[in-house]
Amino acid sequence: MIKLSANFNLKELTASTTAARLGLKNDPTEEQLVALTAITNRILQPVRDRFGIVTVKSGLRGEKVNKAVGGSKKSQHCKGEAIDFECYSVSNWELAKWIAENLEFDQLILEFYKKGDPHSGWVHCSYNRLGSNRSVQLTAMKIGRGVKYENGLIR
Repeated sequence: MIKLSANFNLKELTASTTAARLGLKNDPTEEQLVALTAITNRILQPVRDRFGIVTVKSGLRGEKVNKAVGGSKKSQHCKGEAIDFECYSVSNWELAKWIAENLEFDQLILEFYKKGDPHSGWVHCSYNRLGSNRSVQLTAMKIGRGVKYENGLIR
């Protein structure tokens, strides 16, 4: 088992039910492994240290896995630079707010959160290890069959 930080291993960040169901490999390249190690130590581990157990919903997505889940061709998940996660000890809105106020990140998206349902949706966070992190904060909301992105973390 390859450990990426004190509390996270590679298997957690490459696990994919879609890949398993379709028989797709989701193994990282060397560059993706370096990126996964960086985001784990700069985002996930600090979140774990502050809030306890972190549940990773989606980490690395190889090109075929990303296509199978309908991900964007530009998704940072494909580079190992993005992770979707949550912590059951805190609401997803509070988790996103804490990250925004305490950590360096490229993109932070509160995805599909519904006011009054603290564990609805999840937090998407990306980190660029090369240092060009934009600190973009967005909220993603379902609108009919589509998705609308609003600037900021909307409660």
